[in-house]
Amino acid sequence: MNDKTHLVDDVTGHRRMRRNRKADWTRRLVQESRLTVDDLIWPVFVVPGTGITDPIPAMPGVNRMSVDRLVEAAREAADLGIPAIATFPNIEMNLRDETGSQVLEANNLINLATAAVKKAVPNIGMITDVALDPFTSHGHDGILRGNDIVNDETVDHVVKAAILQADAGSDIIAPSEMMDGRIGAIRRGLDAAGHQNVGIMSYATKFSSGFYGPYREAISTGGLLKGDKNSYYINPANGTEAVRDAALDVEEGADMLMVKPGLPYLDICWRLKEAFGLPTFAYQVSGEYTQIKAAAMQGWIDGDRVMMETLLCFKRAGCDGILTYFAVEVARALAKGK
Repeated sequence: MNDKTHLVDDVTGHRRMRRNRKADWTRRLVQESRLTVDDLIWPVFVVPGTGITDPIPAMPGVNRMSVDRLVEAAREAADLGIPAIATFPNIEMNLRDETGSQVLEANNLINLATAAVKKAVPNIGMITDVALDPFTSHGHDGILRGNDIVNDETVDHVVKAAILQADAGSDIIAPSEMMDGRIGAIRRGLDAAGHQNVGIMSYATKFSSGFYGPYREAISTGGLLKGDKNSYYINPANGTEAVRDAALDVEEGADMLMVKPGLPYLDICWRLKEAFGLPTFAYQVSGEYTQIKAAAMQGWIDGDRVMMETLLCFKRAGCDGILTYFAVEVARALAKGK
């Protein structure tokens, strides 16, 4: 051994980070974050009719399903160990109006889907949204009066919708419309209606993002939207405002917090988990899913590897779980030990 080599060993030997990376077994032994099937929530799209499995062009591998097909899919998800699904409806255009009144129908599509799944697959959790955008003729999440999305009238609507969804069997209400005061109002409404055990997963930080496009195609709101949603969604530049927004939801009684979109906002995931300690979730939204799928279809990336890597990143950032359209694919891969 020459003098120079000996000097390097003496100086840096105790700092060699590669010792723990030298073999598969050591890498597994010291791994800090892990992804399991218990971390997955599967968002699904529901349409009227029967026997329908309708592919969504902007989301390769994702389908709109009629309630009967959704029940079959929910059974498969439960068999794979996925804890919960989150449902989003694509209703007929003639049922959409200025106030989203269809959300207040006890037998609307979302409630029929919830009841059917809970009857057939009682061991899977049902998460439902009370935002009005699938039900309005203008594509906004709230009631539009002139050029304004009115806050308090919208909150009254979503509280009534939340009670109906709980009546149908929803386990967790996940309000995404970002109106002020909605969490407290929903909590009071659920409790008064005897649904003290129904939880609230707050879309605590929903950003005004360009990543939602494929989702809007999936629920047929893309061409309806009048203006933008900047007056009620959070500016992507504002991390501190997002934390303040989440703090209000915590004060009002949220049981869980969600960050949406996911991967571009890992810093927010971390900040919310550190600040509040509540169960924290990220929504890997349609645009995130589609860009991975599209690049993989072109052969530009290893799609399976990137799929798993992104979900693991959410866990590293402090998330307790992830809403992802990859849920079934991931669950199958995990079951095979991949």
